[in-house]
Amino acid sequence: MLIIKIVPGENIERALKRYRNKVRNTQQLKRIRDNQEFTKKSMEKRESMKKAIHRKEYLRMNEV
Repeated sequence: MLIIKIVPGENIERALKRYRNKVRNTQQLKRIRDNQEFTKKSMEKRESMKKAIHRKEYLRMNEV
């Protein structure tokens, strides 16, 4: 659970912005989505390999 302390007199919009940033930085939403369904280790490895290949190709294209 994320806790955001609100300073007296602070705008609620600012507190919401800090909350959203904290959620994004802790990757809480990503963990929740990952836990919705089970993925085998081999599928996780396959996905990470695909991402690495894509990243490598992208960097190579921008290098030229």
